[in-house]
Formats: sequence, structure tokens, C-alpha cells
Amino acid sequence: MKTLSISQSLPITRERLLNAKVAYTSRNINLELANNTLLTGDDVAPGSGDLVLARVEEIGQHSRLELACGRRASLFAGDEIVVCYGNCYAPDQFEAEVPGDLGLCNLVASGGIAARARSCHTDMKTPTSIRPIGLLANSTGKRINLMDAALPKIIGSSGRPYTIAVLGTSMNAGKSTTAAALIRGLVSAGRVVGAAKVTGTGSGRDAWLMTDAGSKLTLDFTHAGFPSTYLAKPAEVDKILETLTAYLTKAGTDVIVIEVADGLFQGETAALLDSSVFARMVDSVIFAASDSMGATAGVKWLHRKRLPVIAVSGLLTASPLAIVETAKATGLPVLNKKELGSASIVNMLSIPPRMPPLRSVTRTAAIS
Repeated sequence: MKTLSISQSLPITRERLLNAKVAYTSRNINLELANNTLLTGDDVAPGSGDLVLARVEEIGQHSRLELACGRRASLFAGDEIVVCYGNCYAPDQFEAEVPGDLGLCNLVASGGIAARARSCHTDMKTPTSIRPIGLLANSTGKRINLMDAALPKIIGSSGRPYTIAVLGTSMNAGKSTTAAALIRGLVSAGRVVGAAKVTGTGSGRDAWLMTDAGSKLTLDFTHAGFPSTYLAKPAEVDKILETLTAYLTKAGTDVIVIEVADGLFQGETAALLDSSVFARMVDSVIFAASDSMGATAGVKWLHRKRLPVIAVSGLLTASPLAIVETAKATGLPVLNKKELGSASIVNMLSIPPRMPPLRSVTRTAAIS
């Protein structure tokens, strides 16, 4: 493949673009608006959120791509895919950053993140290799970015439902399972629940889980124009929280459950938890951990931040002994999936009575 020395427009057919496998991260962009040319050349530097048509070169760790519809499609060498450039922070998988050129890079998340891997967990295979063909552009030649489809700011909204944040020690501590079980319990108690994943790397798995648990409207940071939140500025993460909460409020929910990705020491998570916006918008916290020591240290860390931790859950609840240890060390209720998913969770956590919604929405909104 010949390398272009200057920025050029590469013609493509409409059929070729529409036949590509479109990733979850790119789902909110109407590809019908894309021009029949791609921006390419070795002086084109991609940015986070830019949509790219790429060819799969060699299958590695990620052998499937999560499509816009949620189905995980098998990948084959030679497939053409539409994904987003983005940064990735996943201690159990890859750390990766947006490269400074359109050279060979990697598919570092099955939700559709193109980046150049910098490090990986020892349990991971070599990252799947993809070759960017060019950035998608509109009819004026402007590159198409996920931010083009971001939810606009809501003007004049006030008040919000009671909001519970689910935090954890790390990846795979049980945060998503905790959030889903909590949603199920709240819905069983007759509450109208909205849910949001406010940080992380673009993937629909957790959002679909919250929707399946009964969330009336489920949003994530991609709805705010971010393919991931790794390396996002603290003010940007604050804005994501404010935007998603505003839309969940507008949808007529009376309880909001938000999930914050990764662990307490992850940069963007730590900054968010130090934020006055988080303190103002979150009424209580449930902390997920995989063991009693992690739970105890995490609860103490959150107490030092003056955050209102009301319960512990997560993988540790698989062990009766770990539950006893954690309850003794933290003085907090330690709740398993069954307890979180019960209608009695409203009384167990002293969640206040529902307030009249600011606006009623008759249809059930799903993730898109």
C-alpha cells in the first residue's frame, strides 16, 4: 500500500462504506451524512472521537466487534470496520492512546476503539491489528467526530432524582453487576429508574445490562461525545455527569443509578470523586470490591473524601466469610445480588420517597 505524503481525499463508494461493520462507539453517527471520500495521508493526525474506516489486518485479542445493534460480530482478516479513535485504560487488558498518524494501530476494545497499544496485561493476546484507510468526512470535507452527535445541553432544567453512584476497587470488582441488581430492586419497588455509565471505554455491555435490569433510559459517555474518558480533562468528565443526569431527569425518572468505571486510583475517577460537581450531584455511594481488605481500604478512602458510602457489595459477596469480615471492618451493610435486587432495598438503604418527575415520558427509551 503506497503511503501518501500529503493530506488527500480518497474516493470510496457509498456501498463500500455502508457494508462495513459499524462499531457500538460509532452508532450515533448517521453514516448517510458521510461524504464519498476519506481523509488520508501521513500528515493527517487523528483525534479522539474521529471516525475511521479501517481494515482488519491480523486477529489478536479482540476477535469480535460489538456492532451498533449490540451483536458481537466475528472479525476476519480483510474485514472493513468503522470505529472511533480513542484512548483506553483497562488494567486487565490494554493501555492505549490515539496515535499521531494514520499508520497501523490496534483494536483495543470490542466496542470499537482504535488506538496504539502501549502496554497490556500478561493474560492478553497480542492486540488485533487494524490498518486505517481514512477518516470519515462530511460534505464540506470536515472530519466526522463522535462529538457531532453529542446530546445538546439542556437549558433551564432544575432539580434531579435521588442519585446513587456505584464505585469499585478496580476493573472486574463487580460494579456493573451491583448496579444492575440495584436497578432491579428499585424497579421491583415501583421506582422509575434511569442509569448512566459516566466513565470508561466505549462498550455497550454494561449499558445493555442496566437496560435489561429495568432502567427506563440508559446513557453513557458516548452520548456526550466521548469514545472513552481516559485522558479527558476533569471539567469534561464533570460535564458528562451533568449532561447525562439532566437527560435522565428529563425522562421522568425518580431514581438515578450511575456507574463510575475502573478503580479509585484511576486518574479520571479520582478527579471526578474530588469534584464539587460529583459531591453536589450524588446522594449516596455503594462500593464494590473483590475482597474484604480492598473494601475496607476503599471505604476509608471515600470517607476521607467525605462521600456518603451507604453499603458494600461486589465479588466479595460470593464468600460468607468475606461478608462477615467486611461488615465488621467497615460497619456498613454488605449486600449480595439477591438483597440488592429485592424490593426491600428501598427500605434497607433508606431511599427517600419518589418525587413528582419534572416531565413525564410515555415511551420506554432504550440505548441507541
